[in-house]
Amino acid sequence: MPRPRRGRGASCVAYRIFETRQFQRDMEALGPDVRDRLGKKLRIHVYPHLVESPRVGPNVKRLQGFDPPTWRYRIGDWRFFFSIDDRRQIVSMLAADHRSRAYG
Repeated sequence: MPRPRRGRGASCVAYRIFETRQFQRDMEALGPDVRDRLGKKLRIHVYPHLVESPRVGPNVKRLQGFDPPTWRYRIGDWRFFFSIDDRRQIVSMLAADHRSRAYG
């Protein structure tokens, strides 16, 4: 995983990314082309963003009515759900799904 960038205005807190088994199963269930494309976007764009500021961004949204609090990251028609543990500084990737099935 890429290291977080440090610079002006960068937070001192760097979160770690943890992929749950469910998230890994969801990714494995995708076709190879989709899995490779989304996996690359996760590694290059999403994870570095979440490491620095998991609650903020144009593709990040906190979901209503979830306990514990859950967020989603949007990449096109795909949704990636995660939780944040501030005490341990961990972002847990919980699930991945196409938007047509993600909220049903």
